[in-house]
Amino acid sequence: MGNSFLGYLRPDGQVGVRNYVAVIPSVACVNGVVAKIAQLVPEIVPLYHGHGCGRSLEASLHSKVLTNLGKNPNVGAVLVVGLGCEVIKSTSIAEPIEKTGKPVVWLNVQEEGGSRRAAEKGANICRRLLSETNRCERTSFSLEKLSIGLECGGSDAFSGITANPAVGIASDYIVDEGGTVILTEDTEMIGTSHILARRAINEEVAEKTINMISEAEQLTKDLLGPLASLVIAPGNMDGGMSTIQEKSLGCIMKAGSRPIVEVVDYGTPPSRRGVVLMDGPGYDAESLPGLAAAGCQIIVFTTGRGTPLGFPICPVIKVASNSLLFELMRDDMDVNAGQVLEGKDLSEVGNEIVKFICDVASGRPTRAEINSQGGIVCLYTLHPPF
Repeated sequence: MGNSFLGYLRPDGQVGVRNYVAVIPSVACVNGVVAKIAQLVPEIVPLYHGHGCGRSLEASLHSKVLTNLGKNPNVGAVLVVGLGCEVIKSTSIAEPIEKTGKPVVWLNVQEEGGSRRAAEKGANICRRLLSETNRCERTSFSLEKLSIGLECGGSDAFSGITANPAVGIASDYIVDEGGTVILTEDTEMIGTSHILARRAINEEVAEKTINMISEAEQLTKDLLGPLASLVIAPGNMDGGMSTIQEKSLGCIMKAGSRPIVEVVDYGTPPSRRGVVLMDGPGYDAESLPGLAAAGCQIIVFTTGRGTPLGFPICPVIKVASNSLLFELMRDDMDVNAGQVLEGKDLSEVGNEIVKFICDVASGRPTRAEINSQGGIVCLYTLHPPF
């Protein structure tokens, strides 16, 4: 196992494991303009999403998340594209990002004379930003500069005895080296608050942990009533799981055994290093943006049924819980934790995950990156539609 990686130093002291120029639409109305920019300059990373106006109840949340995605250390420079009349203005996203010291430019389509002219101007801006970021070189850093997001999706009955505890071993190693791991998906912590609260560094963190999980459980009961204990996907049940608590007991193992130092809101970077809990949904497509906005450079994603899902600005490492899945979806899986079922020691697989994290941090592409499985930014919506 290693204790260092090669990354990109940012002006604010953060370290990226990728060096992207991100183009962020402030509102869904300009996704087409951003797509045209990406067509003209394919080296950039577009962060398409479906919000930015209309649902004003979530405007402040979405503005924060989009801003924090631009602040992610994997992003070396940013272009924000706005329309001009939306709720979330381009300047409200760009100006806070600019304070990190990285190059940031913004434009509004209505002020540029329409989509075609805006796309052409945006493409020229991106070419200049790429020229600047390409001058950055990787240098060596200790693992304390890493923040690792922890995710699971398409879990099965093996996830809690192979993939998740193996990731837990890797999490302990990262934390012991001074780094950070962030566990989210609070609906997949239901039934485990007594376990997690015992790991809190103080009463305040314990209380926040209990409250976060209690609120998730109450919301689940409000929405599903007597079916609340079955809030797992059909694939989870096909994979041998019976209740959300069974899934939760496996889910929390990804965060290892070290003390929990902080509980943060969705898409909020922690202020302390160590094990952090982040309030967030169990839906993978909404959970991943929250982890990226919280500053995670890499996301480790365990799965028992299989999923190709990645994220635009963060390499996502897929850990298969069984060898059948690993062989069936070999093009999408990075690490086979199913080896534990065949006699390999759990610690060996945990060490393999640590090595893979260090390699990916130094530039090795994950299968999701190789397969261009970045997808779109699916932002969390707290309120049901009207």
